[in-house]
Amino acid sequence: MSTRTNNLGQAIGAVADGWSVRSRPPRLPIEGRFCRIEPLNVAEHGSSLYKSLSRDTSGANWTYLGYEPFADEKACLKWLEESCLHNDPLFYTILETSSGKSVGLASLMRIDVLNGVIEVGNIHYSPLLQRRPAATEAMFLLMRRVFDELGYRRYEWKCDSLNGPSRNAAVRLGFRYEGLFRQAVVYKGRNRDTAWFSIIDREWPSIRAAYEEWLDPSNFDAQQHQRTPLGKLIEAHRN
Repeated sequence: MSTRTNNLGQAIGAVADGWSVRSRPPRLPIEGRFCRIEPLNVAEHGSSLYKSLSRDTSGANWTYLGYEPFADEKACLKWLEESCLHNDPLFYTILETSSGKSVGLASLMRIDVLNGVIEVGNIHYSPLLQRRPAATEAMFLLMRRVFDELGYRRYEWKCDSLNGPSRNAAVRLGFRYEGLFRQAVVYKGRNRDTAWFSIIDREWPSIRAAYEEWLDPSNFDAQQHQRTPLGKLIEAHRN
């Protein structure tokens, strides 16, 4: 996308040909091979989700979340009802295809239909989902909805700058680091410098091709171990 100049010789942005306001993400499921994404329904998903999240007995999953571990299932369901049923953020639960269990949460948030910008956030993977093919596929399914179904221009990932696993995940998933917003948030009584990452629409076709190659059944052995890492495929398709 080249930079143009106006009649005063000032640099201005390229024309956004054919751009129009985009639709909001729908409350519709997305079917994958390893997982299924469904709009969160507390009655249907809440109990299963609580049991899955409670498998983290160390508390490590909660360090960089804006809320603390739940005391019991009732507290979890109350939080889900109060915090996760809005239009923005729009929460989805991740269901494991093989068992039907609700094993994680993610949301599409800061939804900007005028500019075609959306963020994926509030990601909370239970131990049943972590480091499994479904964990990666879930992110791909949401990206595909944002870019292919809805035609957004920009997809964002933000995290606490001290959250090493989240930063590493963003890079592995194809996001590019953009910078640090210092003292961006106060949560749990402490400062957060926020690291920003993004994927934009012109990068998406090569990233999508890498995911499709990674998710191909031939890339996994009988124990569902990957043969070629996603990061390697993304770099190959970028080049």
